Amino acid sequence: MATTATRPLDMDRLNDFAGRMVGDLGAAMSAALVVLGDRLGLYKALAGLGAATPADLSVASGTHERYVREWLSAQAAAGYVDYDADSGRFHLNPEQAMVFADEGGPAFMTGAFEIIAAMFADEPKIAAAFESGAGVGWHEHHTCLFRGTERFFRPGYNANLVSSWLPALDGVVAGLEAGIKVADVGCGHGASTILMAQAYPKSVFTGFDYHAGSIDRARVAAAEAGVADRVNFEVAAAKEFADGPYDLIAIFDALHDMGDPVGAAAHIRAQLAPGGTFLLVEPFAGDKVEDNLNPVGRIFYSASTFLCTPASLSQEVGLGLGAQAGEARLAEVARQAGFGHFRRAAETPFNLVFELRS
Repeated sequence: MATTATRPLDMDRLNDFAGRMVGDLGAAMSAALVVLGDRLGLYKALAGLGAATPADLSVASGTHERYVREWLSAQAAAGYVDYDADSGRFHLNPEQAMVFADEGGPAFMTGAFEIIAAMFADEPKIAAAFESGAGVGWHEHHTCLFRGTERFFRPGYNANLVSSWLPALDGVVAGLEAGIKVADVGCGHGASTILMAQAYPKSVFTGFDYHAGSIDRARVAAAEAGVADRVNFEVAAAKEFADGPYDLIAIFDALHDMGDPVGAAAHIRAQLAPGGTFLLVEPFAGDKVEDNLNPVGRIFYSASTFLCTPASLSQEVGLGLGAQAGEARLAEVARQAGFGHFRRAAETPFNLVFELRS
């Protein structure tokens, strides 16, 4: 019989590992409290108040003081808020406020906790898929996934898309400033599409997504942002969108979710104008498993297990690239789709940015 034991039990190592698990358990339980605090507006209310007692925060947020006291204590134990024992008051320091309360900032992270909530809610579906080998479509997940995904990725787009990613592409910014036609494929709630439209008012943008609910929300968001006159959102799959040719086509953090990424990339190539550019943004990953055994890889492999790989396996071809595909596999997808030019143009700790041309 096979055994996993390769050496005698080391009690010091066991104690260290158990201690790490205590930290992980606390983090996992804190995730539910982050979702709760975000939903009830507790973080934003606390940021507005400054140092506050539980009673102060309960009044400001319209919640019950006893619950708020327990929530604040748990947040302080997690290091998510600061506590002053002399005054009995809690507050968000500037860094905590940026992460939990500044929705428009570059470090806002509470959207990720909504994604985690969807993963727990959908665990029975994924367990069944493990046993059957079937996929689970993006549209089959809990609705908080769609909002959480947009809120998780938007800060990174705010921080990088206009300032560094688009300028890293040869000649693209000049075209956007003069006025070109752009498609954003797999646009979700339209955060990336709207951001580009705000930065480049002479260009025209169309966002495509197969999920009708996301497109409905994207249209509302475009109106709220005041760019509905030059941004259109349509329900269409990555292999079916039309109305080209486009000078720039982008996919942000979505190609690996597709069942047939080669077919999607080939369709993008067919929809590009001569000399047009395909901007491909994917989660940061090395080419080998051992390259990704780190905190960022932990997040992306976990999300890929519950979200990305099941989405791909639910579609035709079902290639199952996963969120940690890496540059070499993405370059092979580009080659098979007919692109002769594939270049890493930029990167962040969370993303790889590629420029593709025929």
